[in-house]
Amino acid sequence: MCLAVPGRVLSIDGNMGIIEVGNLKRNVFLHLIPEVSVDNYVLVHAGCAIQKLDEEEAEITLNILKELAESEICR
Repeated sequence: MCLAVPGRVLSIDGNMGIIEVGNLKRNVFLHLIPEVSVDNYVLVHAGCAIQKLDEEEAEITLNILKELAESEICR
C-alpha cells in the first residue's frame, strides 16, 4: 500500500523544498509541481511533492492521520 502525506512548504530552492508535517521537516523534490509556492500545502509521496492541496483539505487529512496514530488500530 502507498501513502501520501500532506505538508506545508516552508522554503524552496530550485526543484527542492522543505516541507513541514506536524513537527517534522523533510526535504522533498518539487519538480512535478513547478507552480508551488511557500506556504502552499502539497501531497508528498516517496520524497516527491505530487499535487497541491488547499489548506482545509490538508488539515482534514492530517487530523485523520493523527487520529489513526493515536488509535488502538496502530498500536
